[in-house]
Amino acid sequence: MNYNVGMIARKKIFPIALGLLFASALSAQTSTTAGEFTSEPPTLVSLGFDWRITGDDNRNATVGTSYRKKGESTWYPALPLMRLQREEIGTAPGPGAGNAGRYPLFRYTAANMFAGSILNLDPDTEYECRFVLSDPDGVTGDAEKVITMRTRGEPKPSEGGHTYHVYPVGWTGANQEPAFTGLMAAYYMGLAHFDYENAFPPRVQPGDTILVHAGLYVGDRRHYMNGAPRPGYLAMGNVFDGTYYLTQSGTAEKPIAIKGAGDGEVIFDGDGCQNLFNLMGGNYQYFENITVRNTNVAFLLGIKGIAGASGFTLKHSKVYDVGRVVQDDWSGSKNFYIADNTLTGRHDPNKMMGWTGALWEKFPGYPELLTSEYAIKVYGQGHVVAYNSIANWHDGIDVATYGTPDGAPNDIPDRVPLAIDFYGNDIVNMGDNCFETDGGARNIRVFRNRCFDSAAGALSVQPMFGGPVYFYQNLVYNAPTGSLKYIEGSSGILTYNNTIIGEGRAGPASNQHFRNNLILAQGAFDPVFAVTTYTNYSSSDYNGYRPNPNVADSFEWNSPAFGVAAAFGQTAVNRRYANLRDFREATGQEQHSVLVDYDVFARVPKPDPSDPQHVYAPDGLDFGLRTGSAAVDAGIPLPTITDGFTGRAPDLGAFELGRPLFHYGPR
Repeated sequence: MNYNVGMIARKKIFPIALGLLFASALSAQTSTTAGEFTSEPPTLVSLGFDWRITGDDNRNATVGTSYRKKGESTWYPALPLMRLQREEIGTAPGPGAGNAGRYPLFRYTAANMFAGSILNLDPDTEYECRFVLSDPDGVTGDAEKVITMRTRGEPKPSEGGHTYHVYPVGWTGANQEPAFTGLMAAYYMGLAHFDYENAFPPRVQPGDTILVHAGLYVGDRRHYMNGAPRPGYLAMGNVFDGTYYLTQSGTAEKPIAIKGAGDGEVIFDGDGCQNLFNLMGGNYQYFENITVRNTNVAFLLGIKGIAGASGFTLKHSKVYDVGRVVQDDWSGSKNFYIADNTLTGRHDPNKMMGWTGALWEKFPGYPELLTSEYAIKVYGQGHVVAYNSIANWHDGIDVATYGTPDGAPNDIPDRVPLAIDFYGNDIVNMGDNCFETDGGARNIRVFRNRCFDSAAGALSVQPMFGGPVYFYQNLVYNAPTGSLKYIEGSSGILTYNNTIIGEGRAGPASNQHFRNNLILAQGAFDPVFAVTTYTNYSSSDYNGYRPNPNVADSFEWNSPAFGVAAAFGQTAVNRRYANLRDFREATGQEQHSVLVDYDVFARVPKPDPSDPQHVYAPDGLDFGLRTGSAAVDAGIPLPTITDGFTGRAPDLGAFELGRPLFHYGPR
């Protein structure tokens, strides 16, 4: 089986065109010279790699990938690394931008390289990873690499440090020593609610744990109180702006832990402040089993060009009545772990509302107010955002739209946004997108998430600086303006084994590939699937589609003229097709794709197009496939994604018949 994701589906009209695709000057180098090989920061379940090359101007080199646990004898196949070939990423500012028409917002050229990930590994496990570079025209240099790497383990508090106990004002129970009233008194050698608030050095050291006991923690930030508490309030050491500035650093092995003590709910109330926890001055700080509310930014972890932190953990906590939960726009941030939290925004839970578009303009309350902008936004390397429940925001989980990576075109290696995982999250009722990978560079992985009710596209790539970005085994339901937002000249998008209820309009973007997806129209616009691409090596096959009935435009494939490999930033040739057969015969795409309908599922109704504000809940729906349906055994094996399929071939969509469905939200 050929797993080359860059392979174009062939048919009788294509041999001559394919021969022309990579016609070049006499100086072209068709052989490949191996260059620098780089291992990216590991996450808990993924490992990412980059391999730079020179040559291969005719784009027929490949990198086969395999892996095994350290000490085992059998090698298992993984997806091949993705071929990047100097794709150009660029766009002009959007409507309303003050610099519109004067200069482009993004300009970036991908390297000549291979990049990709080994997926679905075990945490805290050592692996051997093998990569074999081959080219029919020849390879110069070391054509095989064997790399040993270990996935990260889940962050946990250290067992060897000091333990400090924190109590709220009015606590009447017994104290465990050493005991302190308020978080800042324990974190620092003392606290003050006047000029000396910053005078005390930190008490906590790497490996220490602060256990916060049940109660309400709210600072009286508007009174200059000389340290004297008043009923219901405490001199928290966060005078005027109401912010906890926590500046001490732990380490990966010995974080500074702030945990609920387990004797009841711990509530940190911001009293309406702009930012409650400022952590930009301290690395490896760990929060667990707390509640945060009543602030605009709960955890501030980085601001572009100013400062930022690494190693932040937030687990098993609840955040509500805030504008942002986690804000990080710092390119040097590393290794966040945000998991098993419930994050509830301020937007109306009973109806959808978008921020743009004719669909929403007719409804009262248009456009949506950004009372809660996003739940989580990160930038940097090695982050994991997993198993969170997220509801009623503008955006769910984002990579920061930072701009071109630092130092471009000579990227600073530890400042390139890469090796980021979003998985297991349960997201509902977004005014914009469930996931934005906007601003990522490569090896961004979005997988096994559930996204219901997205007003402006569930999955966003705007832009991706080379790729790959992986979208696999996600469930999307109810996208009344379309499910995909792959735009801004992005490059390197892999969309595999997703179940998507909502039309897909992807592009303009380069080097994008679709396999094993189910995409069912719900009436947002005519074509069920419309791709605009700058590269004729984009491809799509082994998918299942449910077009809208009685429309003339069911499919679109807009690309450069056949015979042209790539035409970055140029207007594509528009191609529209009434049915799958015409689409297949004209383009060579979708040679093995099938038509489906909602009856492929056990119990899934089509969203009602007459009521686009309706918020659907997952309860009562069953996205498991029906035995014998057209989606069963209709896919192609994709190593590490479809492993363990139950029939003759993998099924289409996120769920394999006879296998358990994925878990979403807090465990």
